[in-house]
Amino acid sequence: MGVKSILLLIVAVIAPQTVWSQDVIELDEAFIFSGLFPVEVNRTGSTVEVLDADDLAGSEVGVEGALDRLPGVSVTSNGGLGTSSVIRVRGLDGKYIGVTIDGIEVTDPSRIQNTFNFGTFTQGVPSRIELAKGTQTTVYGSDAIAGAVSITTWRPDVDGRSGQSSLAVGSFGTANASLSFGFRDESGEIAATMSRVHSDGFTARPGNDDADGFDQTELSLAIRRNLTDAVTVGLTGLYTDGSSEFDQSDTDPLAQLDETRTGLRAFAEISGGAIDHELSLSYFENERNDLFSPFTNNFVGERVKAVYLGNTDLSGAVSLAFGADWSEESSTLDGTASDASNGAVFGELLYALSSSTDVTLGLRHDVYSDFDDQTTGRVAVVHRGAGALTYKASIGNGYRAPSLYERFGPYSPEVVELQPETSRSADLGIEAAYENASYGATLFYTEIQDLIGFDGTAVTAARPFGAYFQAPGTTISKGVELSAEWTIGAADVFANYTFTNAATEGSRLSRVPRHDVTLGVSGALSDTLTGTFDVRSVRDTVNFGAPMDDYTLANVTFTQSLGEDRDAFLRIENIFDEDYESVPGYNSAGLSVFVGLRASF
Repeated sequence: MGVKSILLLIVAVIAPQTVWSQDVIELDEAFIFSGLFPVEVNRTGSTVEVLDADDLAGSEVGVEGALDRLPGVSVTSNGGLGTSSVIRVRGLDGKYIGVTIDGIEVTDPSRIQNTFNFGTFTQGVPSRIELAKGTQTTVYGSDAIAGAVSITTWRPDVDGRSGQSSLAVGSFGTANASLSFGFRDESGEIAATMSRVHSDGFTARPGNDDADGFDQTELSLAIRRNLTDAVTVGLTGLYTDGSSEFDQSDTDPLAQLDETRTGLRAFAEISGGAIDHELSLSYFENERNDLFSPFTNNFVGERVKAVYLGNTDLSGAVSLAFGADWSEESSTLDGTASDASNGAVFGELLYALSSSTDVTLGLRHDVYSDFDDQTTGRVAVVHRGAGALTYKASIGNGYRAPSLYERFGPYSPEVVELQPETSRSADLGIEAAYENASYGATLFYTEIQDLIGFDGTAVTAARPFGAYFQAPGTTISKGVELSAEWTIGAADVFANYTFTNAATEGSRLSRVPRHDVTLGVSGALSDTLTGTFDVRSVRDTVNFGAPMDDYTLANVTFTQSLGEDRDAFLRIENIFDEDYESVPGYNSAGLSVFVGLRASF
């Protein structure tokens, strides 16, 4: 698809001439929380996707399915629940995506690259997921070249005692239950969520019939207390303990990975003066035990992070957020430890040029213990035009620090130390919101240099299989995201399309679909029954240059209201029983059926 075709398609989507989009509506006062301070959704220059509690409740047991249907996002998995799932944003995989849960950074420092495995993160715990696309390095530091995911667990939304619960059972011997409860009043709030999932699973490898089971318990806790009108303290915590079976190969199906995540964050907020302050200290540990591996069996990744953030209004038109952070990461592989630390100072200026135009300027400087300092910046502009149109643009640079495994693991360089990968990114978007329709289109571009690659020919006595090195070449990922929603009578119709051209020196990136389309419709079928039908089609994907089969998946969900905030639901996934692979050599789930109950109290 050429630039001319893309521009014509954007005009066709945005043009406000359809019979469903005659009246302009005012945007609500929804806030985005993915930056240094929350801003109204129509004042951010970033492209931000939000999945709320309703979106997540109507989706699969694994939350990666809901992410997979967002524009610009694709997910590949090595099997069913509990197996490795890689999320790509605008063609770039998980090592370029920062992830936090309730403010706790949860990427694993003991992995080959710092990533978070969404394949083990299930429904019940998250209540809201924000995905800020494009470089977010000025906010998150390393590992956010493609974007950042911010996950919030359940909170009470009314004063007094409240809660919610859900139970679902279905195909592959799957059962998922969750319970949230909390209390809120003028002095603060407390919220806790417990979730349990079990699945007998299915075989991931076509060459054997051994099912790959999954068991996991997830817990979250959030406490917030107003000590005075000006001082608030709080604590958030998370804990997951799971066991995943997987296939080492077609001939060796017996493997099991036990994984435990533990996170804790304490914070204090002080307001009332010219500057609002926030201090936080967090700890995260990810421990994995791969008992059947012929190589490393025990992995422990740890992170300690301290953050100071200040906010102030310099004038009626200018707001400033500024701060500093320090973190130390460690990785222990079968008792062999490595660690590194860094400190950073950063700032973000939000300037209202006029009542309709906002500019955000971000700047960050990182000082690392093991390689050169990094300075990154970002400029974002949003203009609310006449009528229904909003224009957005951003440009910035970023970096990905080499992981502890790349620097100090069994394949680390012997002579030349690794330096961070560096990037430049830009996007340009337009949105339109009408009474019964909305549209959006974004052009995006990212290039990454100083790539960290693996050289299997760099064989030495100490490195018999090769080593990591600073590879030549540039990775470029560019394309367009289109989205639209219409209300037609009692039905809501939604659609999005992403075209992605991602390559390194002309060689296409593996498992990145060039064409990714989602279509769906939802609406009331009676006074108490609603239904949602969605179809996702993936086209033109390669794996190390070899073409992969295209596939189309369809799902349907029916929700029956039982009154008094209680619902029963039926979800059928892959209703046409499509036989497909998102990772070559690994099966994906066929036709699957799940039924369940949800209640709020």
